[in-house]
Amino acid sequence: MEALDDYRRKRDPGRTPEPFGLRPGRDGRLFVIQKHAARRLHYDLRLEMEGVLKSWAVPKGPSIKPAEKRLAVHVEDHPVEYVDFEGVIPAGNYGAGAVIVWDRGRYRLLKGTDPAEELAKGKLELEFRGFKL
Repeated sequence: MEALDDYRRKRDPGRTPEPFGLRPGRDGRLFVIQKHAARRLHYDLRLEMEGVLKSWAVPKGPSIKPAEKRLAVHVEDHPVEYVDFEGVIPAGNYGAGAVIVWDRGRYRLLKGTDPAEELAKGKLELEFRGFKL
């Protein structure tokens, strides 16, 4: 199974402006936080690793306080092009609603050397270097 199969299965390229992962990903360290006014307002955290954006929905949004915990629900991987996506996903489509880039930049691991390995262990300790975070 390819990393983007779940993502593509939920979307129809003829009905939504979202990217479909046509450009091959790389193993950079980009991050994006998108404010997503879907059925419920939430934020999406996306981290570039293994050629895709590993993604989590964060209902209460990001916090600038390192000790403050936030629920983050893992969702399907997204294509790397999604790091630049802003727009309105039309009604009737998965994730319908407005999406804006709230922050973006690069992240670095505070522990370990491979983000995918740290994720598999269940704990990522990161530093974000964006415009807001």
